[in-house]
Formats: sequence, structure tokens, C-alpha cells
Amino acid sequence: MIARIEEARKLLSTLLPPTPLIPNTWLSEAFGCSIYLKMENMQPIGSFKIRGATFKIATLTESERKRGVVAASAGNHAQGVAWGSRRLGVEATIIMPRSAPLVKIQNTRALGAKVVLEGDNYDEAYSAALRLSKETGAVYVHAFDDDAVIAGQGSVGLEILDQLPDVDAIVSSIGGGGLMAGIASAIQARRPQTMLWGCQAAGAPSIARTQKERKANSLDRVDTIPDGIKVLSASERIRGMLEGKIRDILLADDEAMAMAVLTLVEKAKVIAEGAAALPLAVFDQIAPNLRGKKVVLVVSGGNIDVNVLNRILDRGLIRSGRRLRINVWIADRPGSLARLTELIARQEANVLQAIHDRSQPSTLIDQTEVELTLETRGQEHSD
Repeated sequence: MIARIEEARKLLSTLLPPTPLIPNTWLSEAFGCSIYLKMENMQPIGSFKIRGATFKIATLTESERKRGVVAASAGNHAQGVAWGSRRLGVEATIIMPRSAPLVKIQNTRALGAKVVLEGDNYDEAYSAALRLSKETGAVYVHAFDDDAVIAGQGSVGLEILDQLPDVDAIVSSIGGGGLMAGIASAIQARRPQTMLWGCQAAGAPSIARTQKERKANSLDRVDTIPDGIKVLSASERIRGMLEGKIRDILLADDEAMAMAVLTLVEKAKVIAEGAAALPLAVFDQIAPNLRGKKVVLVVSGGNIDVNVLNRILDRGLIRSGRRLRINVWIADRPGSLARLTELIARQEANVLQAIHDRSQPSTLIDQTEVELTLETRGQEHSD
């Protein structure tokens, strides 16, 4: 695999400049190690997916290129296939689930691909894309379960070694597992002493479960905010490529991801989608073992819908104790609400929203309920 990754890196270097590897002082001091962020969110499509998709399309024969390509994706792979297809003059059709973020649908179309919305999740879109490939003869470009795609993603690992030759550890998120499999293959071949950790959403732990059971499997359902890692079925190819190469697959819930997104915005000035913030969300689980080490967190993408970002930031503020929601019952007479807001002002909290409702069944006839959303300085202030 390392020869294929080297080939991918050579080809991609003619199309894509290396993404930055940026040290972050705040995170380094907070965790007691040297933390670097690998900025795959700065790719032309805002995600590492551009690497594998473009390399796969570049390796097609002339006959295959004439038939066009088809892919299934919730967003980032779709944009990668669309970008690579346009750059290499190949027609592309992308099947996206109906739940895909609007911004990713619009961006994929803007890159020249035909977009078809079908299915409620990635796996249903995947089945539809396979049918279309069989019917039309178009080449199917898998999001992760393909050697050429994995090799393209593995170029991330080689870039990291160029930028930080003595890297001690790398942490990267896992959806289908192509990125982690590529990085792991590159690192094992070039610097096997580097420690590797993968991470998944607790609500979509397909690869984590596969690694524990030592066989590929499928989840009954997935439940997590990041759309790009809602993968029901794990790949036996990916399982085999990860086995023995990574130390563990760590899990984080949506609340931890939301907090990590907020932290990256505030402390690194980086917009990361939920899956891209996973390495930071799980890092406290392994930080004690990495004191004084050089650690790379792969920020795999930054394509996040503005509405979703707003919700995630809101949850992050609540988790950090900087946004407080409380319900207060006050006397239903003039001046009561003014006295309540005066008390809040004395505590130097800011009222973001106040809902004054006297019709709730739980309130007495001479009472009214006030639901408040307050902005505070942190957990101690909220308490």
C-alpha cells in the first residue's frame, strides 16, 4: 500500500498544495504536550475527501472516464468527486441522502456534478448509487472502501511526516475509515513508532465495534449530529488495514463534539465540522499518556451548515456553563419582572431571551412563569 500512497502523493502534489500543519499554543498548554492541527479544512472543497476521490478518478482508464463516475455521499465525498471529475474532464453523478446539508448539496452542484437526492441516510444513498452504476456502466467511486481512495487519503500521513518528522502521535476521526486506514498504512511504513488513535461518534461506532469483535458488522441505527460519519456498515478491508496499526478507537458523544467545535473556534480560530472536532473531543482520554509529546490532531473538514453550527455552538456554550436556561415563577403583578431582571443585572449576567407565560397549567392563578436564557462567564458564574 505504501507504494500506492507514494504514487497518490506525487500525482496530487501537481493538483493540490500541502495543507498547513499549525501548532496551537493554547491547546498545548492546556494538555501539557505540543499539539499541531493538520488543516484539511483548508482544502479547495473544505475536506480531505478531495484527495482520495481525485486520485481514484485520475487512475481510471480512458474507457472508464468516458462512462463517467457515480458516487454516494452525505456531502464531503460528493464534493471531492465533483471537484476531481471537473478537473479531469469526467462526468459525475452524486446520490446524496435527502438529509444532506443544503450547503453541501449546493456546493456539489456548483462544482458541476449532477446531484440526485435519494434515501434517508448514507447507506440508502449507497444502494441507489450502486444500482445506477450497474444500469449505466458508470464507474462507482466508493467513499472509503477502495484501495485508490485509501491511498489518496494516506497522502495526509506522508505530508505530516514531511512537516513534523518526529511526530509522536496522530489522532484522526473515523467514519467509514478510509482516512485512518491511509494514514495508518503510511505511518507504519515510514515511522512505525508514531502512536495512532482513531475516534468515532458514540452514536455511530461501526468501526469501533468491528475492531472489538474482529469482524465486519452493521449497526441497527446511527444517531449523531455529524452527517459525514453516519455509517451503518463497517468494511472488512478497513478493519484489516487498521488492525494492529492503531492503539484504540475512542468515542465521544455529541455534547463533547459540540464543546470541541466551540473550543476550536475560540482557541484556534478554526471552523471545524463535528467529525473534524472529534480528535479534540476525545483527547482528554489519552492526554495523560502524551505529556511532552508532539501530537497531531487531524482537522478533517470544515463544511458545516451555518444553522447546524449555531446549534452546535449553543450546545457547547451550555456544556461549558456559559449559557444558562432557568425557569422562574414570579408574582403576576406589575413590577415583578423588573425586579427579577434587576437581580440578574446585579449578578452581571446577560439576558439573551425571556419568555413570560401566565397560561402554563403548572402556575398558580396569581403567578406567571418566566423562562430565561442567560449568558454568563462560565460554570462558577452560572452556579
